[in-house]
Amino acid sequence: MKILVVDDERDIQTLFEQRFRKEIKEKVLKFAFAFSGEEALTYLAQHDHETVLILSDINMPGMSGLELLRHIKEKYMKPPPIVMMITAYGDAENFSKAKQLGADDFLTKPVDFNYLKEKFKI
Repeated sequence: MKILVVDDERDIQTLFEQRFRKEIKEKVLKFAFAFSGEEALTYLAQHDHETVLILSDINMPGMSGLELLRHIKEKYMKPPPIVMMITAYGDAENFSKAKQLGADDFLTKPVDFNYLKEKFKI
């Protein structure tokens, strides 16, 4: 499964690569990383239909994760990738807006990687 992780915090790449080392080595999961919403859209345009799941931070400078979600759900319809929104703020307003825009799931930081692995069904 190919997963695109979108977060403006660059250390997230090292964290995911450490936590999913075994799955990456066994080629069960393949990760790509984008450090802004704009970079994520560029990546998706260049790798159409490769990404099965997107994990996106909500609060990023420039294009927010919610704006990115709106673009993804409008443009990638056949079938759209699954989008899980991640935020440090578990507030009802972000949750409601994410669901309204078509988010498939909502996670809070710090990410519980055991829970995430269960979500990936690996």
